[in-house]
Amino acid sequence: MLTGYWDDNDHYEGVAYGNGRIETTQVDITAKYGGRLTEIYVHEGDMVEKGQLLAELDTRELEAQYRVALAGVEQARENKKYAQAVVAQREIDLQQAKRDYLRSKTLFESKSIALVQLEKDETEYQRAEAGLMAAKAQVTNGEAAINAAKAQAESIKVQLEESRLYSPVKGRVLYRLAEEGEMVGNGGRVLVVLDLIDTFMTIFLPTSQVGRIDIGSEARIVLDALPNIAIPAKVSFISPEAQFTPKEIETATEREKLMFRVKIKIVPELLQRHLEKIKSGLPGVAYVRVDETMPWPESLRMKDSNGSRP
Repeated sequence: MLTGYWDDNDHYEGVAYGNGRIETTQVDITAKYGGRLTEIYVHEGDMVEKGQLLAELDTRELEAQYRVALAGVEQARENKKYAQAVVAQREIDLQQAKRDYLRSKTLFESKSIALVQLEKDETEYQRAEAGLMAAKAQVTNGEAAINAAKAQAESIKVQLEESRLYSPVKGRVLYRLAEEGEMVGNGGRVLVVLDLIDTFMTIFLPTSQVGRIDIGSEARIVLDALPNIAIPAKVSFISPEAQFTPKEIETATEREKLMFRVKIKIVPELLQRHLEKIKSGLPGVAYVRVDETMPWPESLRMKDSNGSRP
């Protein structure tokens, strides 16, 4: 790989460069849950919008399970209503048992009834208290059953939603990896979409140059196919580790052998205006200005669509 300074009649003084190819981030469109593909709405090369429906899996079984789950929610709600009605009845029983017990206690103290009657009414009162507590516990269990049924229904609903595959980015379909009627497993890839807004070129620069650039430093990309157009870009990534490291680093000459990966990303505003023209794999050269006090060389200044400099 050719890297370094061009210093041809000082035209490229203060500009580092490296050759590479245009790359675009690839986004895998995968099925979270396995199933049979029923529809694929796009083909290789198609442009897609963010949020566009790309494919669907068979959901008939899931839809049936969802209906069963919703019925389970309704059943749990009815069970809770029944438990609440039982609580209301137990409260009435408790009030009556309490009145009977208090009346029997008064009568016993006046020696109008026998001890056995008082003990019987007291037992009924205690039994009514226990019955009310048990009925209230059933209401609590009913609420928990409703929440569990709702959670199950929501889980199936999520699976139904995940059975429709949408594009997370605006871009172009690169590969169609499956066809309608095929089975895909959990996490199976169906399509690959290029995120055209994330288009860049990767170059390698030596230590002496990497130390003079920063994330966000201005750059230009010149493609072999368009040698008269300088595409505006910025440094979006600088590797924290050298890609090629000698066994021992002792001298300045040896240190110069250290090469760092640098990612040069084309400005998104330009990409938005020319999405249809983006082609990954095109070779070219990326230039980074390491001395920001110096203007860009004439040949690397941005030009309009007619080839003239603004």
